[in-house]
Amino acid sequence: MHERQAVIFGVLLAGLAVAGLGAAAVYTGNLDLPVVGRGFSTAPASPTVTNAVGPCPPEGALPVPYDQVTVNVYNATSRVRLAAATAEALTERGFHIGTTQNGNPYSGVAQISFGPGGVAQAYTLAAHIEGATLLLVAKDAADPSVDLALGKEYGALKPAEAVVLDPGAPFVAPAGCTPLSEATPAAQITPTAAPAG
Repeated sequence: MHERQAVIFGVLLAGLAVAGLGAAAVYTGNLDLPVVGRGFSTAPASPTVTNAVGPCPPEGALPVPYDQVTVNVYNATSRVRLAAATAEALTERGFHIGTTQNGNPYSGVAQISFGPGGVAQAYTLAAHIEGATLLLVAKDAADPSVDLALGKEYGALKPAEAVVLDPGAPFVAPAGCTPLSEATPAAQITPTAAPAG
């Protein structure tokens, strides 16, 4: 009786093990069965901005003096004091800081969001952050402030000496930018209400 039970349980366990290995092989793509449709989905990619370049600067727009640029800095990562440290660095360069707090997660380097009245300010700030994306959002046209979300790939501001901005030279529209009159503002994302990070 005991031997029969041991044999039955042994066969069942062996069958389950074979089925499990087969399922794993099909899932990983190592075993292709024509009768089994591959219905597994891959994880969605990280959110990205459709036009990373953003809208073109208005024709003839000049860099804005740093003390006339108000930047709201958001830590869009889990790193402690990232927004606070970056705000301090921007303050040392002459920028005015509006608010500093945690924000919604962002996987890129940095995202600079701004309304129609803050395009030149956004381009002025972008000159200090290598790899930042520009995003026009539905914001009051009379509000020239910019929102800076620091993402997972952000390291630090460019060295001040590496920032090339001539106060008397208009911005050059980057390749692939959308004329401001044709750009569609994205919905403004409300940052996470949390202490400065």
